[in-house]
Amino acid sequence: MEFTTLDVSIDGRIGRITLNRPDKLNPLGTVPLIELAEAAAWFDTTEASVVIVTGAGRAFSSGFDLREFAGDSDATPRDNRAQADLGRRMAEAMERMRAVTIAAIKGPCVGGGVVLAGVCDFRIASDDTLFAIPEVDLGIPLAWGGIPRLVREIPPAIVRELVLTCRPFDADEAQALGFVNRVVPRVELESAVTELAEQLARKAPSVVRATKRQVNTALENVASTAGAWADADQLGAALGDPEARVAARDYLSRRR
Repeated sequence: MEFTTLDVSIDGRIGRITLNRPDKLNPLGTVPLIELAEAAAWFDTTEASVVIVTGAGRAFSSGFDLREFAGDSDATPRDNRAQADLGRRMAEAMERMRAVTIAAIKGPCVGGGVVLAGVCDFRIASDDTLFAIPEVDLGIPLAWGGIPRLVREIPPAIVRELVLTCRPFDADEAQALGFVNRVVPRVELESAVTELAEQLARKAPSVVRATKRQVNTALENVASTAGAWADADQLGAALGDPEARVAARDYLSRRR
């Protein structure tokens, strides 16, 4: 498969999805969200039993691409909702992929990038990873089923704190909270992820797939994402709010 914002490859039972816009820290705009869902569907047609998900360059992902809506004052409510729903579709496609997924996280992992990491079955972070969920500061809700997925992994009181205060947290705290499986030095990230992928790929694919389905079913009973489609209504409305656009432009200017 060929994509414009992703590198997608497969070697035996191990596949790889790399967000490939390193100059912009791998944002999740319209095209990457569509392509991630398409890549997940494509891997279901292959022999891959493990798929590694990572970002090119120094970042995992800077999250939802604020550039797409910060200056788009002509977007209609229908356009906003359709764009807002792409994240849910991506998250569900990645989560339902037959292969087990491993997020190799490094550098900034922000907003929608946290959701993308959260839908992966395993998460290994380098020691320079910095997580942040800045949506509330931008005047938009954390969508894409992000809240229930975080509550599955992190105590609800801490989820409230992280989402409402928007404070950053590092890899060690993420591991202590149960969000990541392991933290390794940056130079060891690739080898640690490859070692885990090879270990999983040696197991019977049918058993791995069945176990993943069982865990996902149990997680859905812990915190259901069945209502995530409604996230698009709230996010779509926020995307049309002029104040949110101003907040997004201010946020982008501070990051330059």
